[in-house]
Amino acid sequence: MPGASRRTIVAWTLYDFANSAFSAIVQATIFPVYYAEVIVGNADGRGDFWWGLVASTAMVIVALTSPLLGGIADHAGVRKPFFVGFTMVSVTATALLATLQPGMVVPGFLLAVIGLVCFEAAFVYYNSYLPRIAAPAEIGRVSAAGFAVGYAGSIVAFGLAYPFVAAQVYWATFLAAAAQFALCSLPAFLTLPADTRHAVPLGTAVARGLGETLTTLREILRHPDRTQMRRFLTAYLVFEDGVNTVILFAAVFASKTLGFSPTEIIGLFLTVQITALIGSALWARPTDARGPRFVVRVTLVQWTAVTALSYFVTAKWEFWIVAVLAGTGLGAIQAASRTFMATLIPAGREAEFFGFYSLVGKTGAVMGPLVFGGVSWMLGGNQRVAIVAVGLFFMVGLALLSRVRAGGPTAAPVPVSP
Repeated sequence: MPGASRRTIVAWTLYDFANSAFSAIVQATIFPVYYAEVIVGNADGRGDFWWGLVASTAMVIVALTSPLLGGIADHAGVRKPFFVGFTMVSVTATALLATLQPGMVVPGFLLAVIGLVCFEAAFVYYNSYLPRIAAPAEIGRVSAAGFAVGYAGSIVAFGLAYPFVAAQVYWATFLAAAAQFALCSLPAFLTLPADTRHAVPLGTAVARGLGETLTTLREILRHPDRTQMRRFLTAYLVFEDGVNTVILFAAVFASKTLGFSPTEIIGLFLTVQITALIGSALWARPTDARGPRFVVRVTLVQWTAVTALSYFVTAKWEFWIVAVLAGTGLGAIQAASRTFMATLIPAGREAEFFGFYSLVGKTGAVMGPLVFGGVSWMLGGNQRVAIVAVGLFFMVGLALLSRVRAGGPTAAPVPVSP
């Protein structure tokens, strides 16, 4: 591809490298355990409940606002300013986590919700760039490249955090994550293209965004041309709930149920990131050649196995094996799902429809955390039953995906010589 296109795609993937510091440290490992165990206290599952409440509250807000924000950005020509602005608010919230002390349950709740909401809002605009910067036959590979570079970013974030965690200087891990998030976002801020639509006043864009959000929702729900999108989003709503919940609670599960130390958790998730990077790379070409639907179906079987095996593990080494299985499916299902959605979106409406994609994905992150946290709390901290309950989301999602007739190969087949 032309040099300018390569530079744009590299800058786009580097944003995944940047925000992986937030997802690795704040969303998945150090902060969930620190908040549940130290800030709240988790002997009876109360910390599980509060962390589940953080995640569900943030995702409700994201789900309700993402389509509107996408529509406003499309009309007002502010996709890039919104992208930059939400990123920087999330960076600031991440840095302020360093100020939390034991017992500061509500301040921790508020900072975590703000950080998560803005992180996810910025990701709406990040995703919407994909069909603009990649050729149709390369969307799967570019999407997978973003996730692969993101997992490399997680590895770097864990490397930066490890000495602070080993010294139990947890506040410094949040400052390091904020620094990586901010600095490595700069190439995307400087390189990604500006909006091509003629900008209208922000007030007019808000009014249009509200009206068109409802119009687009009706279009997705009723229009015959959106039948396959509707079926895919229904399946995605369910299985993404399971994926998000496992990501949000894996560290808490490893800590409480299996006795992993904070440094062991970093090693565990470092393994997940490395195997996820490998999984993203291995499934990139099959996503284009066999189609994203095929890849999503295979990885949903993997995720079902992950939750079932988690119920039975009793030793740490067994959970390491489960982590490898989860990692190889994590990058693949995320990249293939994004590619699946990109193939269903009409040209020129990327931010709008990726707003709904985010709405569905984050609505599919509301029930799972509440199910896990609620089951754990009601059963006196029994996280094994809670993780099995989450496995049902993958099974139902796989059944719903069988109704989708889209998601075939995105790359044209190579002609065979006679």
